[in-house]
Amino acid sequence: MTEKRNVDFGYQQVPLEEKERRVRAVFDSVADRYDLMNDLMSFGIHRLWKRYTLEVSGVRRGHWVLDLAAGTGDLGALFADLVGMEGHVVLTDINASMLTLGRGRLLDRGIAGNVAFAQADAERLPFVENSFDCVSIGFGLRNVTNKSAALAEMLRVLRPGGRVLVLEFSKPNLMPLRVVYDWYSFGILPKLGKLVTNDEQSYRYLAESIRMHPDQERLKGMMEEVGFVRCEYFNLSGGIVAVHRGYKD
Repeated sequence: MTEKRNVDFGYQQVPLEEKERRVRAVFDSVADRYDLMNDLMSFGIHRLWKRYTLEVSGVRRGHWVLDLAAGTGDLGALFADLVGMEGHVVLTDINASMLTLGRGRLLDRGIAGNVAFAQADAERLPFVENSFDCVSIGFGLRNVTNKSAALAEMLRVLRPGGRVLVLEFSKPNLMPLRVVYDWYSFGILPKLGKLVTNDEQSYRYLAESIRMHPDQERLKGMMEEVGFVRCEYFNLSGGIVAVHRGYKD
């Protein structure tokens, strides 16, 4: 008899298949007001974090980019502008509600000729190896069950010399900031979620999932373990967020 595997869902331990269902439910619940909540809970700073990710991406006109956990498409839209019509951006998400919303948002902005959309699991990407110049994932890796498997898939689909960019919440590097951040995350954020989306539990999970995510050094080590080279990270907003970058030989 196969032993059932339990995994983290925030601070809870749940069966693997249960986590996948619960994560889908979280994003189904918040999809319609996801962008509004991002602006409110980060005071709009998430836009600067994404701009910085582009600055360190090395992406230029004609490149092919894969944006995982693309959500409502804001990071993918920035890449689409950067690669131009000579390039291509593929936006994927495991959640159909988020992907549909993102596709509609990009079409409304007139972004269509150099983008494609695919519902896909980051742990099992439906692309051949050596397909992309850059793979990005913004605020999505912490929701992936097997992060090492997802990182290995990112490496597989990258072309030699290509790079991965992981934009994710991380660990503040100053103790006073950690205290304030914890107070905000557990005291304010769930209440904001209830007020705006009528869903307090999803944003409590968000706060817990951030705490369970590997810190800067551990994530860097995980990238190196699957085969990325020249791995480094850039702390933003005192380490509340970090951009990790690694290359494929």
